Amino acid sequence: METTSTAMETSISTVVPTSRTSGLSAEARAAVEEGIPAETRRGYAGDWARFTAWCASTGRQALPATGDTLTEYMTHLKGEDKSPSTMDRALASIAVAHAAAELPKPSTIGARRVLKGHEAERKRSKDPRRRPRRAAAATPPVLRKMVAVTDTSTAIGRRDVAALLLGFALAARRSELRLLDWADVAEVDEGLAVEVWRPKVNHEGPLGVPYGSNPSTCPVRALRAWRQRLLDHGRPPVGPLFLRIDRHGRIAHPMRRNGQPIGDPTGRITGEGIGDAVTRAAVRAGLTAPTELLPDLPPRWSGHSLRRGFATAAKQASKDLIETGRHGGWTDGSKSLAGYFEQAGIWDETNPLYGIGL
Repeated sequence: METTSTAMETSISTVVPTSRTSGLSAEARAAVEEGIPAETRRGYAGDWARFTAWCASTGRQALPATGDTLTEYMTHLKGEDKSPSTMDRALASIAVAHAAAELPKPSTIGARRVLKGHEAERKRSKDPRRRPRRAAAATPPVLRKMVAVTDTSTAIGRRDVAALLLGFALAARRSELRLLDWADVAEVDEGLAVEVWRPKVNHEGPLGVPYGSNPSTCPVRALRAWRQRLLDHGRPPVGPLFLRIDRHGRIAHPMRRNGQPIGDPTGRITGEGIGDAVTRAAVRAGLTAPTELLPDLPPRWSGHSLRRGFATAAKQASKDLIETGRHGGWTDGSKSLAGYFEQAGIWDETNPLYGIGL
């Protein structure tokens, strides 16, 4: 059964007490919330809830917090062996809460030193279980394996193939892929013209997705087949492009819990549902076993695998870094994209050891 998100969209009041924003009208509060991506709100709200719970248990004040409190909290997270990225986001969440409450941000000098020391200690340990768990790259060869073992006679299989291939072609974040509507994707002579909503970058105009050379992994053909499946099920060509499907194969079937409706009323798939599609395909294709490079840990397949796979394939095909980044919605000079390019290019002609006479 697919994963469905039952958590309500986190509002700013979950991060910042209402008393601190009581001067805002309901319309203004809603406008502020709309400017913060839902996944970011959920992540920050969870971090803030854990910080305030820790403060309550230790007799400390969360808002405003002091630099000493942040140093102690980072020491607490270090004791739980939280990842450096988790600790860094916790600090960011606390800063956001203070800024939203129009309070000075507490000093992070001590907290950052704890974080830096914890990161260095984890690297020295050489324990693969303590390394950053990056998403595995779903490159074209990987996608071919995933598609080959997916039963497209079912609605969920047909949808998953379309989501995997279009997600790769757009280098889409799962939040971007789930938000696509029928009206956002136009089929043209060259392929698809896709309008992608990307709040983190300024981009005007559609992205071009040409026909693929391999019909089985062509995103244009895959999306056309999925759209036809929706029409065959009596779905009108409007609204969300990717919809949830339950274990009985029912598309966008209403969901209830304790008699109350849950889930997106339009039937739009969740970000978790996109990630589940990638994970299911990886399991079917036998891609989840530990590898020689990761003998103690299996690869991590998630919705981000499509985005990283696109960057990896672009580097392997010697595509331009800037053009790749703009297509995928990375900002110019993105460190994450540069990291993907660097990791994908360890064996290509840019390796400085080639041609030096060894």
